[in-house]
Amino acid sequence: MRKSFMLTLMTAFLAGAAIAPAAHAEYPERPVTFIVPWPPGDIEDQLTRVIAEEMTKETGVPAKVVNRPGGGAVEGATAVAQSDPDGYTIGSFVIDVPTMHIIRGNATYKGDTFEPIGIFLTYPFALVSLKSAPYKTLTELADYAKNNPVKLAHFGYDLVPSMATFAAAKRLGFKFSADAAYEMVDCSTLKNGDADVMNTTMALVLACRDEINVLAAYTDQPLSVAPDAPLLSWEVPGLDITLWNGLFVPKGTPQEVKDRIAAIAKKAVLSDKAKEIAAPSGAGVYWMDAAQSAERIAKDYKEAEKILKEVQ
Repeated sequence: MRKSFMLTLMTAFLAGAAIAPAAHAEYPERPVTFIVPWPPGDIEDQLTRVIAEEMTKETGVPAKVVNRPGGGAVEGATAVAQSDPDGYTIGSFVIDVPTMHIIRGNATYKGDTFEPIGIFLTYPFALVSLKSAPYKTLTELADYAKNNPVKLAHFGYDLVPSMATFAAAKRLGFKFSADAAYEMVDCSTLKNGDADVMNTTMALVLACRDEINVLAAYTDQPLSVAPDAPLLSWEVPGLDITLWNGLFVPKGTPQEVKDRIAAIAKKAVLSDKAKEIAAPSGAGVYWMDAAQSAERIAKDYKEAEKILKEVQ
């Protein structure tokens, strides 16, 4: 009987030993998906692909980018919110996902649904028009729009840059005659006559850079690709906004998994390849860790609340 008991005990021990390595296997063990809630092509999409490529290279496990546009990034964010907190679904989100969408009440998630891995991109965001337009700055646009129709194109009503543009118009004493949201705001938006001015990133108008004027840059320092363009905060003091993109995972994701993602992402965005992608548009590429990112989000949340109150 004792022999039988010892045999059973030894069998259980060996079974446990076989299972233990699997329980503590290094992340990732299976394919990883990065969700970008916008169509392919803009700077956040390109850089997220660099991160995914680095993850595949570092780990030997496939990582891919899936574009889930819709609702001004809400559809893609919802997909991440509904995923398991295990690091296998990672969101690449703009500032609006953890700020304006929640404030406006249009999000399907809460403020504590996500945890930041890190912020890695400052968008070269701007208000632009064709050079043939009868205004060269935001102030000139305001004077013109008081007596003439001006149509605005933007990425969505629940986005920080859109609300900042409406706030700027209000402070400067004019209203756009019409405005519309588009999933893609690029050269064709102006050339097709869909809009007279538009909020977009410089990455999406590089193809027609010589044909457009940058009326205002939505950045904290002049754009390298349009150094003479005034900042929005110069034209409208107090509207100090900077638009960023970062990586997020569902709350409850293990710390060691978050650390692994952060290490890979940091290496990727600081690479020569990432810098080469960012340079033509003037985008800022860097790595801000999780703690700093959380502080930044809290600050920007309060700023978004102020902008929204001003517009309403």
